[in-house]
Amino acid sequence: MKKFFNIIAIFAFFFSYSQITNIANGESITLRIHYGFLNAGSANLSARTANFQGAQHLYVRGTGQTTGAVKAFFKVEDVYESYINMATELPTYYVRNVKEGSYSQHLQTVFNHDNQTLLLTDKKNPANGVKTIKSVKGVQDMLSCFYFLRSKTPAELKTGTIFNMNVWIDDEMFPFQLKVVGTENLKTKFGTINALKIIPSVKSGRVFKEKEGVTMWVSNDNNHIPLLLKAELAVGSLKASIDDYKNVKYPLKFSK
Repeated sequence: MKKFFNIIAIFAFFFSYSQITNIANGESITLRIHYGFLNAGSANLSARTANFQGAQHLYVRGTGQTTGAVKAFFKVEDVYESYINMATELPTYYVRNVKEGSYSQHLQTVFNHDNQTLLLTDKKNPANGVKTIKSVKGVQDMLSCFYFLRSKTPAELKTGTIFNMNVWIDDEMFPFQLKVVGTENLKTKFGTINALKIIPSVKSGRVFKEKEGVTMWVSNDNNHIPLLLKAELAVGSLKASIDDYKNVKYPLKFSK
């Protein structure tokens, strides 16, 4: 599931500085994840408004878990959380708490956008203390970026557009470049819907098989919800497709 949320972030961080007005309170999106021919698990992204540190925030939560036969030999239980300040449109607080087989990590990040620093706490190893890390202007976390992406209008996502940005993933800052390569009618379990096709340039070798081994389709409307994601990983391939959605602000236009 770590790779799934990392991939979501890759597409999302390019679209910061947007107005978070198209996310309904209580929205929920579920994706079914396949690893090769296996039904590997599911991931859920939910959002609600919340008061955090005396300011209005959008609280977003991402969870991922393996299911079925995959869970029997590799259990995954991942939780990601982010509080996005509605006034500044930037993340205030970010949590990554994952359990993947024998590996686990629990990191908390506090963003100080005024002096461009991050405070990173390793909750699994408290003896490590709090690390102060130099940041950059307008940095986003993995989840906050996803909701900024969806705040863009279709007119702002024209074919051929290229974006560059930095995003905080886990405990590192990453630069990425993204290309909007076109639109196409995409078949889903709910019917066919017009979608934007997006390809990022990513660092190959560590996670991905090739520099441009990831493709994502999002609804070509004011929702921009994820519909399908395909990734060629260093080992095998991953696909995530929309499985359920609730409380989406604008009607999704599926056709049979």
